[in-house]
Amino acid sequence: MRLSDGKRFWAAIGALAMVFAATMSAPALAQGMVGAPTPWGMGLQESGGPIKDKIHDLNNLIFVIIAAITVFVLALLVWCVWRYRAEANPTPSTTSHNTLLEVVWTVVPVIILIVIAIPSFRLLYFQDRTPNADLTISVQGRQWYWNYTYPDHGNFNFDSHPLAEDQLPPDQRHLFRLAVDNELVIPVGANVRVLTTGRDVIHSFFVPSLGVQKYTIPGRTLETWMRADREGVFFGQCNQICGTNHWLMPIAVRAVSREDFDRWVTEARQRFARADEPAIAAPVAIETPQIAEARR
Repeated sequence: MRLSDGKRFWAAIGALAMVFAATMSAPALAQGMVGAPTPWGMGLQESGGPIKDKIHDLNNLIFVIIAAITVFVLALLVWCVWRYRAEANPTPSTTSHNTLLEVVWTVVPVIILIVIAIPSFRLLYFQDRTPNADLTISVQGRQWYWNYTYPDHGNFNFDSHPLAEDQLPPDQRHLFRLAVDNELVIPVGANVRVLTTGRDVIHSFFVPSLGVQKYTIPGRTLETWMRADREGVFFGQCNQICGTNHWLMPIAVRAVSREDFDRWVTEARQRFARADEPAIAAPVAIETPQIAEARR
């Protein structure tokens, strides 16, 4: 059976829409450095843990719904323009109400919102906190750097500053403004409780590939969690506009094996044994009057 020209046209439109939806909703795989954005990247960053997996699932669901609605509305508009054009309808219809149609276009959007709401609330509660934390890390946002504390491992703490571009190897220059001098190290497969607070203004602890984001608010302690299911470095940043030097607050979370983590903790206890002294901001490549003022 041969398709008419109109049916062929709509079949082609449907196929293109399906290909576009699959392309946009698929995770950005094979990005090289784990957890880092790539130029002209499409889709979400590759998932590094269970929270991001669920974010991917919700994103794919919503994208399919949006794509289906878009294709349906486009087809409906084209059909209306063609079916009810002046040439085909010299005497316009005077119909003003249709009970069935009004019920449908009220009930269907409600059903769509319910379909979106149920997994959305599940995800919100899932990423809120973990009842079975393997370790706790305290994250404090400061103008303009991060301070991390490990209360379960001797309560040592350290500051994390961005690396200047000339401090990075040539093959990692693309990580400028993402790489840091002291990374936040966690063991693979561990549920990490993250307690956030701020010392001066509101910041935001945001690591896309681990699906974690939480504000750091002065005078308040907020809780969230994260877990990395494989080794790698997962980059993030403060995505709250926190001041002139907001770009000085990148985040690098390094996930290592349990054995490597234990060795790092032993070394870190000695390395950051005097971390309670006043922190001095690390030098950066770009010197501005604001940065000089912040150091004073």
